[in-house]
Amino acid sequence: MEKILINPWQWQNTRGFAQAVEVAHGTSTLYCAGQTATDAKGVAVVGDMAAQLALTLDNVEAVLNQAGYGYPNVVRITYYTTSIQKFLQFYRPVVVRRLDQHGCQAASTLVEVTALASPDYQVEIEVTAVK
Repeated sequence: MEKILINPWQWQNTRGFAQAVEVAHGTSTLYCAGQTATDAKGVAVVGDMAAQLALTLDNVEAVLNQAGYGYPNVVRITYYTTSIQKFLQFYRPVVVRRLDQHGCQAASTLVEVTALASPDYQVEIEVTAVK
């Protein structure tokens, strides 16, 4: 698989995403359900956006790994949050840092919603990966 980043501008390069990602010679596509800050026992992390983001990214990685993929295979990320303001406080130190560690730069969208599946959730992350 060859990922080609499409960035008509430069400003997004330090923000952990690409405007578009073209995949050449991809053979498989993985569409992941939204992941949240729920641990292996089904218990949600409550009240801490940074901790929720970190655990949610761990859960995304676990799903990717179980399917034989990794963050470098991710081409699309959708972030759902109940507070864009809170989310953005931790976006660079938690999200961008994690994605940079894995060489992941994907097309992404951030959406504020009034609620997620549980009132304890502040963030949900959905990804698409290709290999």
